[in-house]
Formats: sequence, structure tokens, C-alpha cells
Amino acid sequence: MQIQNLSSKYRRRLLGSLARHARAAGSDQRGVAAAEFGILVPLLSLMVVSVTDIGLALYRKMQVENAAQAGAQYAIARGFDASGISNAVASATNATNITASPPPVQFCGCPTSAGVSAATCGTVCTGGAQAGTYTTVSARATYYTIIDYQVVAATYTYTAQSTARLQ
Repeated sequence: MQIQNLSSKYRRRLLGSLARHARAAGSDQRGVAAAEFGILVPLLSLMVVSVTDIGLALYRKMQVENAAQAGAQYAIARGFDASGISNAVASATNATNITASPPPVQFCGCPTSAGVSAATCGTVCTGGAQAGTYTTVSARATYYTIIDYQVVAATYTYTAQSTARLQ
């Protein structure tokens, strides 16, 4: 049925009815909240997962730093023992993939403003003190992201070193 074939009275009534329905549909607010919710929930979920992922990555970094410090504290308390220090690093946190890599080293050196410079054992440093015995403990672990973001790496390897004077 085409509008041109109708009488003018029915044509006005039909067009008026269509106009009323169009106005009613345009002002109908039912279901808008559900549509907005359906659009925003995936976005908010991705944001929550991303923030959680960043937090877990930072926590893993702190665990690696604490493990290196625990190895240095073990060396201070018990002396240099490479396997004991490595075990202290590995068992410092509840994370299972933290390792003492590279292995701990013992060396002689002199303290400077930039850190410890290597020196021959028994030599006199620039400040007049004898060169001391130091150890450097390293820790390493890899963090795998919860989801693959495509724009950032899916794995991060964290390393930390701690140097302590033994004598």
C-alpha cells in the first residue's frame, strides 16, 4: 500500500501516526542504561586487569631486589659461600623462579664516591685504609603478563645486584 494511493484524510492520519511513533521512539529511555553498561563493562574490565598486571609486575621487581639483599645479608652473617648465598636468594621470597644469576662473586676493593672499585687484596686505598673484601650478589626473575597486550612485551626480566663488605 503506497501513500500516494490513499485519500488525503488517511494520508494525514498515517503520517501523523508515524510522526508520533518517531517522537516516542526518540524520547524512549528504556534500555539506555543496559546499552551503556554493555559498552563500558569490557572497557572497565580491561582497565582492572591492566592495573592488576602492572601491580604484579612491580611486586615481582621488588621481590627480585629483596632476594639480592637477602643474599648479601646471608654473606655478611655467614661469610662467603656461593651455594649458601644462592640458596638464600632463591628462598628469600615465595616466588619460585628467582635465581642467583650470575652467581655471587667475592672480590677485594676500595670504597669510592661512585661505589666500590676493584683493588688487589692487602693494598692501601686512597683514604689510607686497606682494601676490603666485598661480595656482589645478583638476583634475576622473569614476569609474564596476564594477557598479551600486543603493544608491549609479554615478558619482563628483572635483575638486581647488592654489594656488601664482608671484612
